[in-house]
Amino acid sequence: MEIGGWRSCAITTLGRGGSDLTATTIGKALGLREIQVWKDVDGVLTCDPNIYPHAEPVPYLTFDEAAELAYFGAQVLHPQSMRPAREADIPVRVKNSYNSNAPGTLITRARDMRKAVLTSIVLKRNVTMLDIVSTRMLGQYGFLAKVFSIFEDLGISVDVVATSEVSISLTLDPSKLWCRELIQQASELDHVVEELEKIAVVNLLQHRSIISLIGNVQRSSLILEKVFNVLRVKGINVQMISQGASKVNISLIVNDDEAEQCVRSLHAAFFESASLN
Repeated sequence: MEIGGWRSCAITTLGRGGSDLTATTIGKALGLREIQVWKDVDGVLTCDPNIYPHAEPVPYLTFDEAAELAYFGAQVLHPQSMRPAREADIPVRVKNSYNSNAPGTLITRARDMRKAVLTSIVLKRNVTMLDIVSTRMLGQYGFLAKVFSIFEDLGISVDVVATSEVSISLTLDPSKLWCRELIQQASELDHVVEELEKIAVVNLLQHRSIISLIGNVQRSSLILEKVFNVLRVKGINVQMISQGASKVNISLIVNDDEAEQCVRSLHAAFFESASLN
């Protein structure tokens, strides 16, 4: 694994998650039995405590769950920091520097999922969604390749994808796009739409959020039944749904201004109501 300026011997910084990446890299090199990373919360939580103060610590996670949580917005972890530990199959324990007696969260390759339903809810704000519709997709090969080659040429990463016979819905990764200047963002989005409109009808929808449900997707019917019951009562419309290839993540797209209410309501339903059968 090449990090920063090691190849050129230049002095460099690793950015966000650098201390965790350093810990897991050294732990892998030393062949440790366990790696500990110390934070300011009691481990990985059931949701962002800034959205819902009664979020609870998650006692156990798999590396797959941790990766999905980190990618979709959980601030306590960085997507790359767990990779060395995962490669070496070394458990990682997330502990609280201000509450050392708290057991924290233990992250391992596998865990008992027989009773698991939902592990955590994570929110990614300020997402742009694109609906791409073309009847030329029907029975044709190469259409998806054309769509994604446009994003590749512009250096824009795609987040969540859902497809049907004649349409593609997708979101753009804000961490890859919003770090650029506002003028450049607008220009790139215009360019994306302009290129896509050569092969399809395009609808660009901004100010959306991704709510990712991390848990046991083997029980997805139970999860989705409860989710849609909650959202129906709250009058929140889901604009897109996608199940991750990792089999631990179901993602929903909603309006930005409804996202926090959605997280609070779902957290109350899954973690504070009577246990699911």
